[in-house]
Amino acid sequence: MNMLSLAVLVMVLLTFNLASAFAEETAEPESVQQEHSFEVQVTRTIHLNYLLFLPEGYGEDSEKKFPLILFLHGAGERGDDLALVKVHGIPKIVEKQKDFPFIAVSPQCPEGSWWSHETEALKKLLDDVIANYTVDADRIYLTGLSMGGFGTWDLAMEYPQKFAAIAPICGGGDPEKACVIKDMPVWVFHGGKDQTVPIEQSEKMVKALEECGGNVQFTVYPEAGHDSWTETYDNPKLYEWFLSHKRK
Repeated sequence: MNMLSLAVLVMVLLTFNLASAFAEETAEPESVQQEHSFEVQVTRTIHLNYLLFLPEGYGEDSEKKFPLILFLHGAGERGDDLALVKVHGIPKIVEKQKDFPFIAVSPQCPEGSWWSHETEALKKLLDDVIANYTVDADRIYLTGLSMGGFGTWDLAMEYPQKFAAIAPICGGGDPEKACVIKDMPVWVFHGGKDQTVPIEQSEKMVKALEECGGNVQFTVYPEAGHDSWTETYDNPKLYEWFLSHKRK
């Protein structure tokens, strides 16, 4: 091999190595959440894609049951791209926190729909997960933000027997139905300067629960706008609070 050919070979090898190293550095990290699909017939056929996170140690002891959090995203994450669901809330947290102690189920609302229209489908999805995974049925928790905050109120009031505690964030609901969850621990969060979902939406639900002797606490972030969820989901006390409650 002459010197010119050798030089060309060296350059090719260097280029290949650099390209390989760059590809490794820029590759998307492997997600800790599994992508699943669930189809159910209610008043119509509903197709729900969802993310499933299983905690460390899941499956090592067949007798051990795990608490579960059902997370409902906001209106901007609807559709058929599950990557959108990872942008906020619980799915975002578990991508960073591998020792998250809950099974996390994060469905995606179909484009053009609302969680308030999908309560029966969500209940059936939850039942399916309970049937197929080792879930502690007395420690099932519900939370959501914005549209998912409304969905949290709606789903809990529709199926109050399913949940041990709920945490609706910058949402709202029907105060006339609030007393059906008066025995359920509720922690409500809202930004004081929210221009998208006015804080009055949460205030009227809290007031309704208080008037019927409900177990409710209310956290207001005075300077926060619509994003009252980042601080909430980053707070370890939320998860400690969840785990302190079991279904009655």
